[in-house]
Amino acid sequence: MGDKTQTHPGAAGRALAADRPTSVRNVVLVGHSGSGKTTLVEALALTAGAVNRAGRVEDGGTVSDYDDIEHRQQRSVQLSLVPVEWDGIKVNLLDTPGYADFVGELRAGLRAADAALFVVSASDGVDGSTRMVWEECAAVGMPRAIVITHLESARADFEETTRICAEAFGGDDPDAVLPLYLPLRGPEGPDGHAPVTGLIGLLSRKLFDYAAGERKDSEPGEDQLPDIEEARNRLIEGIIAESEDETLMDRYLGGEQVDVKTLIEDLERAVARGSFFPVLAAAPAAEGARQGLGTVELLELITGGFPTPFEHPLPGVTTIDGERRELKPCDTDGPLVAEVVKTSSDPYVGRISLVRVFSGTLRPDQTVHVSGHGLADRGHEDHDVDEKIGALSMPFGKQQRPVTHAVAGDLVSVAKLGRAETGDTLSAKDDPLLMEPWQMPDPLLPLAIQAHSKADEDKLSQGLSRLVAEDPTMRLEQNQDTHQVVLWCLGEAHADVALERLRSRYGVQVDVVPHRVSLRETFAARAGGRGRHVKQSGGHGQYAICEIEVEPLPGGSGIEFVDKVVGGAVPRQFIPSVEKGVRAQAAKGVAAGYPLIDVRITLLDGKAHSVDSSDAAFQTAGALALREAAAGARIHLLEPVAEVTVLVGDDYVGPVMSDLSSRRGRLLGTEQVGTGRTLIRAEVPEFEIGRYAVDLRSLSHGTARFDRAYARHEPMPPQIAERIREQAGDGG
Repeated sequence: MGDKTQTHPGAAGRALAADRPTSVRNVVLVGHSGSGKTTLVEALALTAGAVNRAGRVEDGGTVSDYDDIEHRQQRSVQLSLVPVEWDGIKVNLLDTPGYADFVGELRAGLRAADAALFVVSASDGVDGSTRMVWEECAAVGMPRAIVITHLESARADFEETTRICAEAFGGDDPDAVLPLYLPLRGPEGPDGHAPVTGLIGLLSRKLFDYAAGERKDSEPGEDQLPDIEEARNRLIEGIIAESEDETLMDRYLGGEQVDVKTLIEDLERAVARGSFFPVLAAAPAAEGARQGLGTVELLELITGGFPTPFEHPLPGVTTIDGERRELKPCDTDGPLVAEVVKTSSDPYVGRISLVRVFSGTLRPDQTVHVSGHGLADRGHEDHDVDEKIGALSMPFGKQQRPVTHAVAGDLVSVAKLGRAETGDTLSAKDDPLLMEPWQMPDPLLPLAIQAHSKADEDKLSQGLSRLVAEDPTMRLEQNQDTHQVVLWCLGEAHADVALERLRSRYGVQVDVVPHRVSLRETFAARAGGRGRHVKQSGGHGQYAICEIEVEPLPGGSGIEFVDKVVGGAVPRQFIPSVEKGVRAQAAKGVAAGYPLIDVRITLLDGKAHSVDSSDAAFQTAGALALREAAAGARIHLLEPVAEVTVLVGDDYVGPVMSDLSSRRGRLLGTEQVGTGRTLIRAEVPEFEIGRYAVDLRSLSHGTARFDRAYARHEPMPPQIAERIREQAGDGG
């Protein structure tokens, strides 16, 4: 690669629609926040002629971070698509947020792409979260390349960054991560720093100088050849080994000169197989320049070395009833199967769905079947509905440019899909199908909210439903115990964006309130109570007396009611009334207002009146009896305990275990998971892990993740329980 000297004539101002899957490349950009992904996307768009020299589209906006929230926060918070064209190939560049709170957008980008560009800053290196994403890509064999940015930094060291990448990404085979180009440096400045002005192509043995703002090629000097040959030989050996071209390896080791065309073919094969990961360098264009450093080389790699959608395994497809369907990958004439990878709202157009077409061809104004299954636990109800889609368009910044169709393998925006949510499947209405959903991270940070005013209350439900429809990593909970509306998010930044979108996009102002944990009450020991409800006020009175005994039961037993009345002291028709009354009181609580559980309530005796006794009277007497029993007994407050599993790098096992212990956690054990990772199991009261998603990220520098599951309720420490009772007594 690196032999082409012509540049693309440009595609600014027109929509790009591919006519066949082989002319599409879907590439997701991955990297930590601040690594330069968005800047790189804009540099590639400029080189490809998709934007003007200021890096802007016609409306003056950028092509990637165009959302108002992104401008305010100065970072990407959502997946964005930037399509460009190079050498007759449509390249769909998927820019993803680098901050961990928006990993859901990253996962959507990985689903829509066929290859990944890992963007690594030469001044910051490789962080733990980027390593984790690399491992995810490796698990599914996704082709990858590495782009080193920020070479203009005084601390930048291309060779050292390449070594770090080989160590982080190469695993047992560091020769699988090698540079295709070496940096070409200009004269040293006053600070002793020699800026990178171009690249040295190892396969082509040519220099590519960008100092004038556009790539110019030339031959290397005699003094440069030894370094080039050393790096070139290592690169050739790595390419041939990873492409598994054994006959070529024998010829090369025998001293035969292998032509560049053959080496490029082997390189493409090794990259597409996901076994060789070339390293490139890139930098944005200087003001007024036409091309950024390394952007031509990167576009050549994407179009010539990355796989077509034909080589992307099709995710599992079933009928609505769950019957497996085998489909040809990327068959433009096959049954329609497409997936919504992102949902957004436009104030003028309405809901816009970014769709990856996996099979068939999508056209405007056709009726499709929309299927959404498997996300009911996140507040997304299963749904199957036929909808007529509106116009198809290609997003470009804030613009939507109309297109006539989208073939299998391509990405497109679809308007007016009123019911479609992120993760839904689009298929033919007479052949409804369902795609296996991609893995979503669990939202583990609770955000309790309430409407700011009556006007906001009227709009809150619709605003929240739209919010979770756009973002399947967010879970909406209407907690019946605490009567709170809770948005479960991935972190504080995720929560901030959710609140901002509610306010700016849906016109709903909310207040954040303390999140309450669902507590329970139970009796610590056996107790008795007498309920007397006797009133006479003219006409029929009210008369009911009952005596009960309450005893604790093992956890998980619930409420058990036993009738031991003898001699008809309580008439048979009123015994269900007593039970109804004590159960209603148990649901309200007897000490601090939390539901009573795990007790046996035995009705022992009582009295009735032939005229004044009634169902309502005995319900009231039953409730009074339970309250009296509680007044003379010791009541335990029960708190929920979660079983927590933390996957963490070995370097952080000690601090994480110590932190769990400080949260009243009980460590259950550890086990080794792969190389350098440990799984910690513990039981921790939910009171102590409300902000654990934030705290664990800080403790492990973003390298750990955890899961939680409800285990049981158990008595809380007396001093904490007393504080809760005092708050309940004060109305807090």
